[in-house]
Amino acid sequence: TRMGLLEEFWHHKYWLPPGATWEDMKESADVRYPKPQDLLLCIPGALILIIVRYTFERTIALPLGRRLGVSNKPRRKAQPNATLEDFYNLIGRTPKEEDLISLAKQNDLPVKKVETWFRHRRAQDRPRLMKKFCEASWRFIFYFTSFFSALALLYDKPWFWDHTVCWLSFPQQPLLPALGWFYLLELSFYCSLVATLPFDVKRKDFKEQIIHHIATITLIFVSYCANLIRFGMIVMLVHDASDYILELAKMLHYMKWKRVCEAVFVVFAVVFISSRLVIFPLITYYYFVTKFQMFLLSCLINAFLMILQLLHIFWSYLILQMVFGVILHGAKRKDARSDTEESDRSEAEDLAKSK
Repeated sequence: TRMGLLEEFWHHKYWLPPGATWEDMKESADVRYPKPQDLLLCIPGALILIIVRYTFERTIALPLGRRLGVSNKPRRKAQPNATLEDFYNLIGRTPKEEDLISLAKQNDLPVKKVETWFRHRRAQDRPRLMKKFCEASWRFIFYFTSFFSALALLYDKPWFWDHTVCWLSFPQQPLLPALGWFYLLELSFYCSLVATLPFDVKRKDFKEQIIHHIATITLIFVSYCANLIRFGMIVMLVHDASDYILELAKMLHYMKWKRVCEAVFVVFAVVFISSRLVIFPLITYYYFVTKFQMFLLSCLINAFLMILQLLHIFWSYLILQMVFGVILHGAKRKDARSDTEESDRSEAEDLAKSK
């Protein structure tokens, strides 16, 4: 039955270490513990964040971008052509050579003209510079606020500095209201990112971004339900350390502040690599693997932490490629990809384009 399956799903043997049960987390008048139903608030939370983002982008980021000199380049529109438009929308944005020849015959046009039409049509659909600036501004504001809020919440906690205190009397660690709200804010934000993925600027690492968001949402959900709040807060803080610096570098890139952009990107590279490839594996190993008894949920968390670590290695490779290939050597890299891929660049490549 459905109730039987639910009871089995929430059985303490899966969620808590051996010897611990949900009875250990019974609430009283002044002591509160995390409850899975708390996380349902992420649905209205995500909707509120989408509304706040839309308002922020229209009323603050857009006028700010204009004032800072961000402008959309004029684009040549493709001539109206029903046959070519149907092919573009239904079959593909980049027709093969045989398709080009066939379309040229159907429309009584030279192949070169059909090729040019598709190039102009793709350019029309590419995200505009101002859209990219507004998107980067919103993420900068959120990540900046998130990182420094987490820092303010954690710096006076003994378990933040000493990993032996992290598991003291676990799972009987009452939920501090501020940490509960912070968890909910992070979950709402990542849910809002998933909801707006189809409308946001699509980049080359789109698939990796989806994997990252799913892994993050899963980790936030399970760590909250199992009262792994202390460990979860530390992991989120380490992740937020570099994100706002990248968004600032992107904003500077769109403003065409080349030298400042390069300097900020180098700072981002140092913070990203030290936090994701050094601090992140160290804290997950010390706080979690060596100090925590292995059970079903901890194995699942380890698997998702490994997925995140593989993504960190992938992004670090892209970042280092740019730092060494572009900034240090001043290399002028020609973009060999077709214009259809221009909007799909990864963050590092997107910045590298201005060099």
